[in-house]
Amino acid sequence: MKWVEMSTDDCPVQRTLGVVGEKWTLLILRDATHGVHRFDDFRRHIGLSEAVLSDRLRKMTEAGILKAVPYQEAGSRSRNEYHLTLKGWELWPVLMALRQWGEAHTGASEGQAVDIRHEDCGAPVRVVVECAEGHTALTPAEVTGRSGREALLRR
Repeated sequence: MKWVEMSTDDCPVQRTLGVVGEKWTLLILRDATHGVHRFDDFRRHIGLSEAVLSDRLRKMTEAGILKAVPYQEAGSRSRNEYHLTLKGWELWPVLMALRQWGEAHTGASEGQAVDIRHEDCGAPVRVVVECAEGHTALTPAEVTGRSGREALLRR
């Protein structure tokens, strides 16, 4: 079955974009991986409206990407911090891939705002594609996409 003959109704890329395929969601995710947890900190750092932030945090919590953790400062009402779940942390390679592509192709600045390096050896971190047997840095020419058992013909 050719790619254009296959239905995209159950495409995992399409399903993922339905959850995280929006700019503000990815920026919240980026900040959460860098330790931002509080509503006001997200709002100030990213620069989005309270309504949009509330909506995105609610959706990310419902999707299991973030979990709301109550806290209360002395003399204030109870509020929530937003912490990444395991499911949320599993999106970290996606952010790293977007970052890597952006550094290579957007050319917005000469330097990096954050220099991500491997703590043990100090080398820059990069995203690579590997197979389940551990062969790394695969290129598109080295992989094959086949229709799976659940593939449906396009209507």
